[in-house]
Amino acid sequence: MEKGLESKKFKNGFFSKNKKDTETFYKESSFIRQFKRNRILLLMLMPAVAYFLLFSYLPMTGSIVAFKNYNFRDGIFGSPWVGFDNFEYFFLSGQAWTVTRNTILYNVAFIVINTILQMGLAILISEIGGKFFKKVTQTAMFLPYFISWVVVGMIAYNFLNVEHGTINTLIAKLGGEKINFYGTSWVWPFILIFFSAWKNVGYGTVLYLAAIMGIDTEIYEAAQIDGANIFQRIFKVTIPSLIPTLIILTLLAIGNIFRGDFQMFYQLVGNNGPLFNVTDVIDTFTVRSLLQSGEVGMSAAAGLYQSVFCLITIVFTNFLVKKYDPDYSLF
Repeated sequence: MEKGLESKKFKNGFFSKNKKDTETFYKESSFIRQFKRNRILLLMLMPAVAYFLLFSYLPMTGSIVAFKNYNFRDGIFGSPWVGFDNFEYFFLSGQAWTVTRNTILYNVAFIVINTILQMGLAILISEIGGKFFKKVTQTAMFLPYFISWVVVGMIAYNFLNVEHGTINTLIAKLGGEKINFYGTSWVWPFILIFFSAWKNVGYGTVLYLAAIMGIDTEIYEAAQIDGANIFQRIFKVTIPSLIPTLIILTLLAIGNIFRGDFQMFYQLVGNNGPLFNVTDVIDTFTVRSLLQSGEVGMSAAAGLYQSVFCLITIVFTNFLVKKYDPDYSLF
C-alpha cells in the first residue's frame, strides 16, 4: 500500500511522505510561476543586469593585479604573485596616512556643508511665492552641475592666478599685496569646499525640493490653523519629513567617503607639488603613481585598499541606521 502511494504520480509533480521534500517542491513551483508571470519585467531588467555584470562585476577579477608583479607580456593572470608586497610599498611610501586623511576629511566636509546648503535652499525656495522666480532660481542653481570640471578649473585659475587673476588684480588696485594661491596650501581646503558646493548644491537642492513637494499639504494647513508660524512649520513639519531623504542621500555619500572626486582635485590643483600635503587624495595619488612609476601593482593595491574601506564603511553605517530605524536603511 505504501509503495503504491510513493509511486503515485500527480499532474504537477510527485507525492512524497517527506514533508520537507513536499515544501521544497511547492517553493520551486512557486518560483517558476512567479518567473513566468513576470517574464516581461525580468526581460526589461536584463540590459541593466548585463551592464553591471560587464562593467562592475566582471572587472573585479582584475583586482588580483594588486597581489602580482604585473607585466604586459604575461598579462593579468600570468604575472608572478608577490603577495602583499604592493600594499607594503604603498604604506611604506609615507603617503598612505596623508592621502587617506585628506580623502576622509574632505568628504566629511563636503557631505556636511553641501547637505546643510541643499536642505536650506530647498526649504527657502519652497517657501518663496511666485512660480517664475522659483523656476529661474532652480535653473540658475542647477546650471553649474552640468559644467565640466575642466571648465571649472579654468574659471578657478582666472580668479586665483597671481599675475592676472581677478582677485589679485582687485587686491593690487586696492593697494594690497598679491597672494600666490597656488603656492599657499592652507587656503585650498576652503577653495575646494567652495567649488564643490558651487557645483553640486543645485543638484541636491532639486532632490530635496522633490521630497518637499511630496509632503501632504494638509499637514501644513493643519499646522497653520493651529497657529504655527513659518519657522515652526519648517522645524516641526518640513525638516522631520525630509529625514528619510536625508538619511538615504547621506548613506550613499558615505559609501564613497574613501573615494575622492578625481576630476575636481586634479583639475583645480593639478600636479602642484607644494599643495599635495593638503590636497592629495587616494585617487590622485594612485593615478600620479601609475603615470610616474608605471607600477600597476602598487596602483591597483591603493585602489583595492580604497574600495574595501568604502565597502566596510557603507555596511557599518547602514548597520547603525538599521538599528535606529530599519525603514531608513539601504539594505
